[in-house]
Amino acid sequence: MPRAPLPRVVVHLDMDAFYASVEVREDPSLRGRPLIIGHRGRRGVVSTCSYEARRFGVRSAMPSVTAERLCPDAVWLPGRMSLYVDVSRRIREVLDGFSPLVEPLSIDEAFLDLTGIAHDLADGRRIAAEIKREIRDRERLTGSAGVAPNKFLAKVASDLEKPDGLVVIPLEEVPTRLWPLPVERLWGVGPKTAERLREQGLVRIVDLVNAPSGRLARILGEGSAEHLLALAQGRDDRAVQPGREAKSISEERTYGEDLTRPADIDKALLARADGVARELRHAGLVARTVHLKVRTGDFETVTRAKTLPEPTDLAEVVLEAARALFRERIALEGRGVRLLGVGVSGLEAPGAGQPSLFSDERQEKLRALARTADEIREKFGKAALARARLLATPNTTGTDADGSEDDTAEASSLPSVD
Repeated sequence: MPRAPLPRVVVHLDMDAFYASVEVREDPSLRGRPLIIGHRGRRGVVSTCSYEARRFGVRSAMPSVTAERLCPDAVWLPGRMSLYVDVSRRIREVLDGFSPLVEPLSIDEAFLDLTGIAHDLADGRRIAAEIKREIRDRERLTGSAGVAPNKFLAKVASDLEKPDGLVVIPLEEVPTRLWPLPVERLWGVGPKTAERLREQGLVRIVDLVNAPSGRLARILGEGSAEHLLALAQGRDDRAVQPGREAKSISEERTYGEDLTRPADIDKALLARADGVARELRHAGLVARTVHLKVRTGDFETVTRAKTLPEPTDLAEVVLEAARALFRERIALEGRGVRLLGVGVSGLEAPGAGQPSLFSDERQEKLRALARTADEIREKFGKAALARARLLATPNTTGTDADGSEDDTAEASSLPSVD
């Protein structure tokens, strides 16, 4: 007689106001004060903010000028991505200790599949509480967890009682916990879709459930209607996907004043290439393709890519390709550069591809220097070593000693998180 399938138990963990919480941990004097991570000014964007700032209406991805108007007494910090990445990796180690099936979604959230580990959702709740407690003990940070029989419901549950929440949604509670929520809570309902639904009087998830047969399909199409109705009923068969490899690594910056001088643009390219190459080496990867992203002062955005003869983890090689892309395939036509980004893709382990017949002596020297520089930064901190060209100088875009642009020149640099 076949055995009954094990009850599916999925946890979604979402760290609370992650960047801001790390900064408060590092500086307890910030506790209880409205704190915004981002850059002030007309081109700045809020990356995240403390819950004290959210009470004033401040939200992630909000223009900084709006946030300043809503919360004029907030403390502003530019953010420290390398610190947040280190904390995120340690949190991932905690998650790996509870399940072999961990799917990271971003720097501050992940799914865990506890099927076969937890007996049922109640046991999943107990394990989720242990995960939260271990993160709190190790990192002095809180996260909110949702426990459910699938990924969608777990994601919804983790957001219901933030911060430091722990919510379980079994299928039988879908009508009471899910249906009263706005339609935007369904995956796949963005601002435009939500507007179309609201125009038809479909405001809450329960409205979709109760809509006459075929009505939703006439509004959104058969496929979208079927997808949303399945989610509205609490159905989601997608598996937690462990070991999702990074598909790309990139850095981009938006500048408070458009870059117009070739020397400033080249310096910005060097800073981005250097950061991307360091992240490649830190991850133990090399890349086959270099990407360039440029947004001009009139908001035109252009992306270009170049495949390398051999994969690399060297800033010099990434920079050379980015310079060629900018020189040969970007037409500024008198405009300045508002945003500049450098990225890489085609990631693989060193030596995974066809090896070159002849070693490049220059690249071997550069790689040895890069390894030495990485070791020095690892031992003494990121600011212990910097390229001479990236040291701050008067009348330039400005960079700190760690190679990141000066706060006065940079409008935004961190991805937004909640």
